[in-house]
Amino acid sequence: MLTFPMLSWAGVNKENTVDDERNRYNVTGFVIDKDNQPLAGATVQLLRSNHSSLTNAQGAFKVARVIEGSYVMEIRYLGFTTLRKEIEVNSDVDFGKMLLLEDEFMLLQSTVVTERDHLFRNVPGTVRITNKEELNRLQPLSGNEVLRRMPGINPVDEDGVGLRLNIGIRGLDPDRSRNVLVLEDGVPIALNPYGEPEMYYSPSIDRMEGVEVIKGSGQILYGPQTLGGVVNFITADPPQEETYKLRVQAGDGGFRSIYAQYGNTFEKTGMQISYLRKEAEALGPLNFALDDVNAKFRIPINERSVLGIKISAYNEQSNATYLGMTQRMFDMGGDDYRVLAPNDHLSVTRFAGSVNHRYNASKNLIIHSTFFANQTTRDWRRQDFAYNQHDENGNIAPENYTQRWGDTSVVGGAIYMFDRTGNRNRTFQVAGWEQKLQWKYNTGDLVSHDLQVGYRYMFERAFEQRINGSSAVAKSGELVNDEIRTGHAFSAYILDRVKIGDKLEVSPGIRIENYTFEREVLRQRSVDTLITANNNIFAIIPGVGASYSLIDELNFYGGVHRGYAPPRVKDALDFTFENPVLELDAELSWNYEFGVRTQLTRGLRADAALFLLDFANQIIPASESAGDAFGVVNAGATVNRGIEASVNLNTRDAFKTNWLMLLDGQMTYLHAVFNNDRMVNGERVRGNRLPYAPEWILSTAATVEAPFGTGVRLTYSYMGEQFTDEANTVTPTANGQFGLMEAIQLIDLTVYHHIPKWNTRFNMAIKNITDERYIATRRPRGITMGLPRMITAGFDIQF
Repeated sequence: MLTFPMLSWAGVNKENTVDDERNRYNVTGFVIDKDNQPLAGATVQLLRSNHSSLTNAQGAFKVARVIEGSYVMEIRYLGFTTLRKEIEVNSDVDFGKMLLLEDEFMLLQSTVVTERDHLFRNVPGTVRITNKEELNRLQPLSGNEVLRRMPGINPVDEDGVGLRLNIGIRGLDPDRSRNVLVLEDGVPIALNPYGEPEMYYSPSIDRMEGVEVIKGSGQILYGPQTLGGVVNFITADPPQEETYKLRVQAGDGGFRSIYAQYGNTFEKTGMQISYLRKEAEALGPLNFALDDVNAKFRIPINERSVLGIKISAYNEQSNATYLGMTQRMFDMGGDDYRVLAPNDHLSVTRFAGSVNHRYNASKNLIIHSTFFANQTTRDWRRQDFAYNQHDENGNIAPENYTQRWGDTSVVGGAIYMFDRTGNRNRTFQVAGWEQKLQWKYNTGDLVSHDLQVGYRYMFERAFEQRINGSSAVAKSGELVNDEIRTGHAFSAYILDRVKIGDKLEVSPGIRIENYTFEREVLRQRSVDTLITANNNIFAIIPGVGASYSLIDELNFYGGVHRGYAPPRVKDALDFTFENPVLELDAELSWNYEFGVRTQLTRGLRADAALFLLDFANQIIPASESAGDAFGVVNAGATVNRGIEASVNLNTRDAFKTNWLMLLDGQMTYLHAVFNNDRMVNGERVRGNRLPYAPEWILSTAATVEAPFGTGVRLTYSYMGEQFTDEANTVTPTANGQFGLMEAIQLIDLTVYHHIPKWNTRFNMAIKNITDERYIATRRPRGITMGLPRMITAGFDIQF
């Protein structure tokens, strides 16, 4: 049972209380760039206090009701050097125009959204950014909690702490996030981004400064996947001065998380090193421990160029399993968090590095170069099992089983465990080189261009073995399968953001992708062999987006682009004994969206977008994620259409209140269906909903934050009912793998207290307050339950 120290309210300094009767004044001003243009959305904060503000469309800010005294005012804006100024507040003070200079040494490779005014007026697509302040209020256990707060996204929990992300965007299948381009600091992190884009490694949300999601035509700059969207996890850059950070969390199930970070800048060379230890003994059925070490260096070479280096090492050990409950076990209860396969063990190790170079050739011409490489080893020992069968005499119990779960009175309702194992051992290697030129120029008084031209080469290789062990804990034994998969990819792109006057921006672009891949099977089903097949896929990916600002506070945007994703090599080239070589096509679609972003009044923002993903060919995984059988086909046409909307209210900005209240709501309506006459088990699937594509997704939050630093956040999430197969099976199968998943409703609570004088924040979070019992997923082999009510608490300090 957890015990937490109580805060002594009597010890809170009187200057931080609401009853303080000393004089209060307003601090105002305007934030501009060197061209005298306003910077909208800049953060203005009085350090070591709870006073802050954001600039509006005209660059104006107002920090209201500031207690008389001495402060350090800090102004931050992405891409610009941070401005700090010592100020005295003893009356209302207006600083007039305050100039921010562009950060000549910023490595733009780390972000995907570089234009960040409060309405993202220069971004021709749907954008959502979660910053560090929001992460502090949310206190997420996993990245899924952050993504669940963004419209259009369906994150499927598998383990509760986000060790393996399963992200579905706008109705695309969430399994292992295969249809989403996931980046960390702008660099792809999937196992093999082209040939096997599964997320067996996922960035730990504990060390993130923010999360970006971009959908629409702007994503053609990235690739290879341009189907649903880009998710970019952002880590902290080296600080300008010596900084220590420590964050400690603990919770139910033996959950513990310790994050330590040190950073400094020596002359102009910046460095930052961080270490994360995260573990749990019984988080539901999960037992895990991970260590995550990262280092970042920023090295100015001269006044025009800067070098960035990032290295990381990750090690995870867990009892993760593919085996879930049968439907009968779920119905009877009592087994929700039972460890069904106690000898299953997953080991994930990853080493990664990247080198970024930015060269400012001139005021308007920048050349970015990036080299990146990583190696991920994923060894998974999984105990063999079988579902029960019946004959005319009733249940058939297999020989030599060691344990049984479930109900034997129903075929498929029970699971028999065996004293043998299958080790699925895989190693993935990736290396890539990318160069991008960014040129800003004018073609007349009213027309300006922001041209981005680039290319990328990527090499990837996968080594896969299956080794059958003679006991449930064996790591070695008979080599059953052995193969090597190799890919070479080249892509090139050009995107020109053409600004016409002050209101219209048009962004035409095109990307080409050429992917050559080979599969070599050295051993198959315990028989030595040498079978080789290869293929080449070439794609042209055009897109165009536009944004139009009718007034400063009203922005319309829209776009169309080609959706593309290469097929997984293992599925694209299948030559098992039963099948001839089968070559799958790439996934192709036309993606459309139209939206509006507006600031209805100061502090009240809203946005909405209509979208359509029209697939000429979507590759549907008919086999389970486990990959035990080949079942991936060119499934043909599907249509995903819907609407996303959100609204956000900040009362401190809107009404200049001393107390802060944040209210927000996100909504997604989705109609994602098969659009051809393909037959499945003798039935047409045309008109059926796609698996794991709920019609309704809702999220809302209410935050109240007192001027003395105490805040309360209540979050509500709703995920509509979901089908789990192409046939839209309603009645669950006995083994639990298919059947309708009921709607999910979750309520979370966070309480925190910030002590500015010590730069310390205490927090407590209750996840799933109502202790809702719900099915998180039926994949890959049965029912996985969502986490029960969970309490965590901790603190973070910076000095």
